[in-house]
Amino acid sequence: MHAETALNELAAAVVAAGPTDLQELARVHEGLLGIQREAGLPAEAGALVSKALECVEQIILEQCRDANEAIAQLGELIAKLQGLCEGRQLPEQAAPEPSAGAGAPESPTPDASSEPAAGATESSELSADPALLAEFVTESLEHLDRAEAALLDLESNPGNAEGINSIFRAFHTIKGTSGFLGLSRINAVAHKAETLLDRARKGEIQLAGGYADLALEATDVLKRLVLQARDSAQGNPQAETEGVDALLERLDCQDEPPPREPAPLRVGDILVARDQADRAEVERAAGQGGAGRVGEKLVRCGVASAAQAVEALRTQRQLTGEPAAGRADSTLRVSMARLDKLIDMVGELVIAQSMLRQDPVICESDSQALARKVSQMDKISRELQDLTLSMRMVPLKSTFQKMARLVRDLGRKSGKDVRFVAEGEDTEIDRNMVDAISDPLVHMMRNAVDHGIEPPADREAAGKPAQGTVSLRAYHAAGKVVIEIQDDGRGIDPERIRAKAVERGLIDAEAQLSRAEIFDLLFLPGFSTAEKVTDVSGRGVGMDVVRKNIEALRGRVEIASEKGKGSVFTIRLPLTLAIIDGMLLKVGREQYVIPTLNIEQAFRPEREALSTVRGQGEMVLLRGALIPVFRLHRLFGVAGAVEDPVEGLLVVVENEGQRCALLADALLGQQQVVIKSLGRALGDVLGVSGAAILGDGRVGLILDVGGVIRLAQGRTAERAA
Repeated sequence: MHAETALNELAAAVVAAGPTDLQELARVHEGLLGIQREAGLPAEAGALVSKALECVEQIILEQCRDANEAIAQLGELIAKLQGLCEGRQLPEQAAPEPSAGAGAPESPTPDASSEPAAGATESSELSADPALLAEFVTESLEHLDRAEAALLDLESNPGNAEGINSIFRAFHTIKGTSGFLGLSRINAVAHKAETLLDRARKGEIQLAGGYADLALEATDVLKRLVLQARDSAQGNPQAETEGVDALLERLDCQDEPPPREPAPLRVGDILVARDQADRAEVERAAGQGGAGRVGEKLVRCGVASAAQAVEALRTQRQLTGEPAAGRADSTLRVSMARLDKLIDMVGELVIAQSMLRQDPVICESDSQALARKVSQMDKISRELQDLTLSMRMVPLKSTFQKMARLVRDLGRKSGKDVRFVAEGEDTEIDRNMVDAISDPLVHMMRNAVDHGIEPPADREAAGKPAQGTVSLRAYHAAGKVVIEIQDDGRGIDPERIRAKAVERGLIDAEAQLSRAEIFDLLFLPGFSTAEKVTDVSGRGVGMDVVRKNIEALRGRVEIASEKGKGSVFTIRLPLTLAIIDGMLLKVGREQYVIPTLNIEQAFRPEREALSTVRGQGEMVLLRGALIPVFRLHRLFGVAGAVEDPVEGLLVVVENEGQRCALLADALLGQQQVVIKSLGRALGDVLGVSGAAILGDGRVGLILDVGGVIRLAQGRTAERAA
């Protein structure tokens, strides 16, 4: 049947379309017109087509208060049309008339017969269009993540009407699309959660306490149902998600408190509420004929000034969630596999460009035109490289959002009043590192709440506020991403750690350890000072995994703490795992790359500046400070290198407060290099973070300055012993 085929195509277009996809929306409009012109169209179907056409026109003409909500409504109308064409009548729905300027119509409310039976599974037709389902899964998870963030914000800012609207829109969109796809369980949960949010929009309830818990539980269940639907469509059916029926009952059996007076939504109401206009004058001006909006009429009649009307209109948009004028930037989803392939190819382009630039034919040429062309190629390849890397950089906001939920739930579970503070959520990091740091952050946030923050009674007894604070902040520093987890709890007692380590035979009772070395004991496998084991922490499992995972990303983790005042865990990570700016060093016949961010300066020392300190090895005096000298050719066994520092070059490097001078034969210049793994055969080599293909085609090792310092200090200690 022609109409059925056309509707299937239109349904797919609606699910994929956004409010700014005018070309796609125009195609939907044209398809609906074609169906409307068909002979013999049933009266009920004709009415639905008319409503769908009106809805599309409002979206295109930007006459909707909420375009996303209108698109969801359009999907529901087309879904019902599909049901009529296939001869299966859908549950009766009251499809409301959309009105110009008033936004998309409210979603229809299914009657009781439309509810899925307990334990019902999703439609077996899911695999019919895997691309459509994959798009639904991706968008639904994004909607739920945003809804969860808004719910957490509402607990501290209950008057945020835009937050309530954004949560409502998330559930409404999922409800509409899942209904179109035949995902009955998802549709049922989203519909009842939407009803809860609608009450919050009307001011009947506040999304705090039990209502917030209920809404958050709905987001969790929906996430599980969405992922279950994806797995089932891929041929990996999962067990029925638990708690769905119980959640539906709780969403159904909500106490009905007396409704509150709804907040003013119209411009005139807002002006009256602010004592900026008289109610009678507002009504008289609004009732006058002529073109123009109410705000314009109020200004024209002298009821309010232009500034007052503009401010009232701004407030109205905030309260109703009406978007401001202008279009959002359009986006395009690209698979990570394609993006990684693009970045790899750009890396190869950089290597080829470097080899071309260092080719003897180019270097020895006297052609100025050729030199300009090579320089232009350098500029283009560098910009292309920076652009592709930025495409793989993502903000830490979603990760921080998960931590906010974790702290909230742990605080409630342990009976502690904990406030979560996030800073630097927009700090960007390599996409491939986001998932890798999630587990370490979870471990440290759990420790901060469970071990760090004291119970309210203990905090008040210590002169602290009953509410504890856990802060998570991120920022860029010295070319790295720094993430700090801070709490204002009981802090870490170094003497207690030392006593526990002695008791377990990890250190000698007479050993002299610095404060930082004592804190490092916390990262030993199985080490724990917890007095009791809980279901959250206390078995000594986790902190060793934290360090291992972070060091696998070429990062480091540090601890700073003061007893009774709290602790700070600091994670330092590279910006990206793909490309670095490096300085090329010549050592004998070998070439090494040192990240330029670690280099302070390079110089050729005077003979009198060199000395040997007992127990510390070779030192060089630089601006009144003694700096240890480490010979790279000895650390890595390179023959034929310069032995005398006076004839070579000392490169002063710094890593996390530690400075040293590395002896090299010469500096060969600065260049960007693509990091290549050493492979499983070599494994982890202390002092080496990877390798790079250089401009002459040879392989150069990329040095990890922190690892080089630890390697050299270990060799010095062995010689001293």
